[in-house]
Amino acid sequence: MDIQHNLQHIKSQLPEHVTLVAVSKTKPVSDILEAYNSGQRIFGENKIQEMAEKYEELPKDIEWHMIGHVQRNKVKYMAHFVSLIHGVDNLKLLQEIDKQAQKHNRIIKCLLQIKIAEEDSKFGMSTEEAVNLLQDGSISNLKHIAIVGVMGMATFTDDEAQIKKEFSNLKTTFEQLNTFHPMEIISMGMSGDYPLAIECGSTMVRVGSSIFGERNYL
Repeated sequence: MDIQHNLQHIKSQLPEHVTLVAVSKTKPVSDILEAYNSGQRIFGENKIQEMAEKYEELPKDIEWHMIGHVQRNKVKYMAHFVSLIHGVDNLKLLQEIDKQAQKHNRIIKCLLQIKIAEEDSKFGMSTEEAVNLLQDGSISNLKHIAIVGVMGMATFTDDEAQIKKEFSNLKTTFEQLNTFHPMEIISMGMSGDYPLAIECGSTMVRVGSSIFGERNYL
């Protein structure tokens, strides 16, 4: 398993405007360091405690992305270092992120998680809910967050037409929201489907197993 080789291979396929988030959840610090030494600086984790532990051990120029579901009571553990939170799906969570970021005098970037998959298990807002959230007057009081884009997860299926439809829906939602709240990031696409996601307009892909190999479930 050659992490450096995998990284170079994936980066060679990505257009310049697409950012690669190396999904390092469940992976040891040694693997992350190998990717770091190959030039990768953006890593994604889905558990806040695990990310906080890795943050302590690893170089401080790493940009940490929280890509999993966020529990409000755990925001405080990452507020001093997290760079981008992908899975924001309600106003209360935004308010908590703002409150914790303020304590560290930081502005934390956030993506609104839009539910594009047909599976019930996926978190996220409808387009309508996202519109309402962005037009909610109380958002303007939140000075320590910046909503910079949207994130979505496609249905786990081999049906490429369905995945393409879901990715296209996220792109449409992004364009709709962008008309009144300028955004730059569309985070969609993982190891199995990122080429299709890029084709559909993704500007940020979250790739784990294609870099680090299959997940280690403890």
